[in-house]
Amino acid sequence: MKEEIIIEKLKKREDQGLEEFMMHYGPLMRYVMAPFLPDQRDLEECLQDAALKVWREIERFNGEKGSWTGWLTAIARNLALNKARAAARHAAGELVEEAEDPAPSPERQLLRQERQAMLLKALDKLSESDRLLFYRKYYYRQSTAQIAGELITTERAVEGRLYRIRNKLKKLLEGEL
Repeated sequence: MKEEIIIEKLKKREDQGLEEFMMHYGPLMRYVMAPFLPDQRDLEECLQDAALKVWREIERFNGEKGSWTGWLTAIARNLALNKARAAARHAAGELVEEAEDPAPSPERQLLRQERQAMLLKALDKLSESDRLLFYRKYYYRQSTAQIAGELITTERAVEGRLYRIRNKLKKLLEGEL
């Protein structure tokens, strides 16, 4: 019962709803995020990001497709994973900067540009939803779990769509379609 009241207050954009939300569901989200973010400052920052995301996207929640706590758990887990990955990439990037990487040869650069142009042309032949899914997974490097949570579907369904998209792109790049 309390859940419905908080959801309604959030949908009406009531500040009190956000306060109640954080009071009741902040500990759950903190529990979900803690294994990924051992630094307390990162955890608190991510918790605030999660509250903001819920505030902005409350209309996307559909109780018929999944539970309220499941939706919140997915948001908390995905934001924490993204923050942890960003920190790891940042740390790895600092190590990579120390080692000098030789510039690719002009031939390699030309081949890369040609492959990139072919891929972009093949991507244009995909449906809008397939193209967006492809970009989320392979360009923005989002996890399947995160995509599934935001699309309110299963990881298996997302993996199946990605498999079909890759096969279609392979055929397009080989000139079969």
